Amino acid sequence: MTETLFGGPTLPPAYPERAAWGTAPKLRAWQQEALDLYFTTGPRDFLAVATPGAGKTTFALRVASMLIESGAVNRVTIVAPTDHLKRQWADAAAKVGIAIDPNFKNSDGQHGRGFVGVAVTYAQVASKPMLHRAKTEAARTLVILDEIHHGGEALSWGDGLREAFDPAARRLSLTGTPFRSDTSPIPFVEYAQDKDGIRRSKADYTYGYGNALRDHVVRPVMFMAYSGQMRWRTSAGEEMAASLGEAAVTKDITSHAWRTALNPAGEWIPAVLAGADKRLSEVRRTVPDAGGLVIATDHEDARAYAGQLKRITGESPTVILSDDAKASSKIEEFTASEKRWMVAVRMVSEGVDVPRLSVGVYATSTSTPLFFAQAVGRFVRARKRGETASVFLPSVPQLMALANSMEAERDHALDRPEKEDADGLFNPEDSLMAEANREDKASDSLTKGKFEALDSQASFDRVLFDGGEFGTGGEVGSEDEMDFLGIPGLLDAEQVGTLLRQRQHDQLNRKNRRAPAAEQAPAGPAIPDHRMLMDLRNELAKNVAAWSARTGTPHGVVHTKLRTVCGGPPVAQANEEQLQSRLRKLQDWFIGRK
Repeated sequence: MTETLFGGPTLPPAYPERAAWGTAPKLRAWQQEALDLYFTTGPRDFLAVATPGAGKTTFALRVASMLIESGAVNRVTIVAPTDHLKRQWADAAAKVGIAIDPNFKNSDGQHGRGFVGVAVTYAQVASKPMLHRAKTEAARTLVILDEIHHGGEALSWGDGLREAFDPAARRLSLTGTPFRSDTSPIPFVEYAQDKDGIRRSKADYTYGYGNALRDHVVRPVMFMAYSGQMRWRTSAGEEMAASLGEAAVTKDITSHAWRTALNPAGEWIPAVLAGADKRLSEVRRTVPDAGGLVIATDHEDARAYAGQLKRITGESPTVILSDDAKASSKIEEFTASEKRWMVAVRMVSEGVDVPRLSVGVYATSTSTPLFFAQAVGRFVRARKRGETASVFLPSVPQLMALANSMEAERDHALDRPEKEDADGLFNPEDSLMAEANREDKASDSLTKGKFEALDSQASFDRVLFDGGEFGTGGEVGSEDEMDFLGIPGLLDAEQVGTLLRQRQHDQLNRKNRRAPAAEQAPAGPAIPDHRMLMDLRNELAKNVAAWSARTGTPHGVVHTKLRTVCGGPPVAQANEEQLQSRLRKLQDWFIGRK
């Protein structure tokens, strides 16, 4: 049987059609380095941490092939988070001559003849750990634990994994994000105390996003941030208004403004989706099969966003919902097609390999570093040198901080107080949100029960790239926005940075030419009173709402007309005098003056 299964060609160095520019026909440098370390040390347990898109699957299958050829193991068990990933692993293994059965069920007892092993989910192992222990004991087994951080999601999961795979001859753990939002220990991962006495996960080999970017293994990511004015009603019936991402507001106001922006009935989401589609069209000039992905908070929003994309593009996007039995086949169909857009809730947030995804819209209120890193990981899988990724997101402090720290390497820390988030890794609300999502339902108390979204407008804020921020803001559809949406889709990281700096320089020159001489040379730097500005914005929002109710004119149209008549930037960038001017104009309208 060994000859039949493994007598053919050994594992090719890397899949040439999937490999990043310059890596075929040999292993990427990090894969070879990790492989050398693995076989030099010969460990029973090995944790490889590599950024999403770097090629963990290729590395793991090379290890499996060499262990089988040497006789060290004669069975392989692959544990993955989802059913779709089981099939993806089986397909990859088949390409290198390793027959893995992804259709194995616990009720089957044994895997089919002709297979050297199985691919199962973490939940599948946890439900019958003794069955998997018996299979592990029956042969010299290599267990590949894909995205091992999932092993700590529940006490029963961790206990089940330890019970099932304690007898394994070898265990190879893989993850792109070796940290969790809680302090549950991850099975088979070594923890070491740091100088502060906190136990942190210890990887045997680490290959971070920064290194992968320098090696052209992953794409550079531009984050397109959008702000805008939001208005909502609290559970107490009070109308509130705030600018999305306003620094001087409470966490609750930021959260409600954020969720107001994501409301499909408002104007923020359609404007951002339209901007993302323009960006996708630009990318497809040089990458004809480039695709886009919208990550939604729940099923209802996902369907609504899909409807808006159809109106924008004239093409029905692929919608991936976790309760859809055809979800995996839909992902595979989208991967092989040239369709523009896919909309998903969680199915494509981790591990799923759709290399042509180049543009993303982060339209979810989940803000844990783990989820954010995995979501962005869907867009960084490079196929050839020069491909860039663009991710559109709300301009809120949590996401801005995560986008600016893409290259930061984190470890999973135990011993952290679960009610504190000093290191930014634990947040009770986010933990509850993640738990609700795992059960395929969103908690009404967290998402829609505490407030009612009334109105939202979008404005272009800035671009975040390589730790820098570019752009001076602008209206949706303006030249300032198009400067960045129109950046070519085939540039390396250095070229992207150069072009972003040039575009910002051009914008500043345009603004200086338009500004009156008095504004170009002010007598002295005035420090704006942020509290007064917030009061004026709230007052303006209430007056706009009243005029909208009186005339039936949408809020966004009223704001646009005020800007046309009074001049000045969007509300979020307007100064005290500009806001006062708009309030006076509204008062004139109410008493019949034009």
